[in-house]
Amino acid sequence: MTSDGPRIVIVGAGGWVFPMELVRDILSFPALRSSTIVLYDIDVLSAERTAASARELIELGALPTRIEVPTTLREALRGADVAITVFQVGGVDAFALDIEIPHEYGIDQTVGDTLGPGGIFRGLRTVPALREVAEAMAEICPDALLLNYANPMSINCWATDLLDARIVGLCHSVQGTSEQLARELGVPYDEVTFACAGVNHTAWFTEFRHGGEDLIPKIREVMRARHVDRTVPLLPRSDDAYESIERVRTELMLLTGYFHTESSHHASEYWAWFRRTPELIEAYLDRRWNYLEVSRSSDASESNAEIVADARANGIRHGGEFAAPIIDSIVTGTERIVYGNVRNGGLIGNLPADACVEVACRVDATGVHPVPYGTLPPACAALNEIQITVQRLAVQAAMTGHAHLVHAAIALDPLTGAVQTLPKIHEMVDRMLEAEARWLPQFTSPVDVG
Repeated sequence: MTSDGPRIVIVGAGGWVFPMELVRDILSFPALRSSTIVLYDIDVLSAERTAASARELIELGALPTRIEVPTTLREALRGADVAITVFQVGGVDAFALDIEIPHEYGIDQTVGDTLGPGGIFRGLRTVPALREVAEAMAEICPDALLLNYANPMSINCWATDLLDARIVGLCHSVQGTSEQLARELGVPYDEVTFACAGVNHTAWFTEFRHGGEDLIPKIREVMRARHVDRTVPLLPRSDDAYESIERVRTELMLLTGYFHTESSHHASEYWAWFRRTPELIEAYLDRRWNYLEVSRSSDASESNAEIVADARANGIRHGGEFAAPIIDSIVTGTERIVYGNVRNGGLIGNLPADACVEVACRVDATGVHPVPYGTLPPACAALNEIQITVQRLAVQAAMTGHAHLVHAAIALDPLTGAVQTLPKIHEMVDRMLEAEARWLPQFTSPVDVG
């Protein structure tokens, strides 16, 4: 990195909320305020919209930060120290197909960005684009670090890591869930320590301590009483339909012994047990949360303005994502622990070596260093193995363009298999391949396996 500060490239910078949150986070660290922040998007006008809000923040803080809005990826990456990918290939149009076609077959997804038909098809669309970024970085800025936020995290990072890219996948589910558990238990978050490992959106809190006290037994007791037995009132945040309804995660904890990352709304679509029928969904999640509806009603200009307004009222504050602290640690040498998604290679001893896993990582001036975890409790590992099997097939499908692998991945998805027969699954997959063909150039001729 130069003495003038790092060159940080955000790829997909025209999107809703997240690019602007990343800009704010970067500006919240004094050592990063001399950065050049490069905002690249295939939709240049949307990147310019983010740039306008970013310049408001810079002016507000009287900061020396520079903003650039290049028109090509290669121009954006020239001289980059870090690239952050946040794009969604196909946008809301593709996302709607991911959700609505499976829904016609009784497969009701909440988010559809991790597993299931929606998560797998999002991966099929995203893997080629992410690998294109990584290949360009290998040529133009080979020493740069790639921080990926694009979902499905495990599928995307697994496929891109096969290029030997310097890639770390980042998510907020570990820090979000650990903060939630501290609230549930009534302990100060800054006094909590924990260990968490698994795969993205299903990593397991196998240690959770307040001082010398092991809080795992208390988590089991409190979460069961509050969210399954309902003998204890919900927290005051019970108006938050995304966070407060935790019967799904609590039942998974009772199955495995440990609480995991990601909300019950999201986790319910990963497994066979919670969304087979409308009645079952209602029993587990009595208030619906639908991310497609949220995305359709989103307004990037409005959300960017809200971030600027908050900064005017409260100062430029870090929002909790790991990207900016990682860059700050590399620039300043400050050691930190973050959680990242990386190639396993034995980090978790009882998960496949080639899989993408989420583990603690130590960050310092030399980069991001995954910390070996050990072995997961058997039931936790078994559930992760199911997900990894589907992810492996999806990665192979995305890279080869072999449609029969798409059929296999979706047929093995737990929710899909719980709801539909193989002939109907084949029919659904063929429809999705046809409907999304414009974003799937690697699938030139879908294979009829039905």
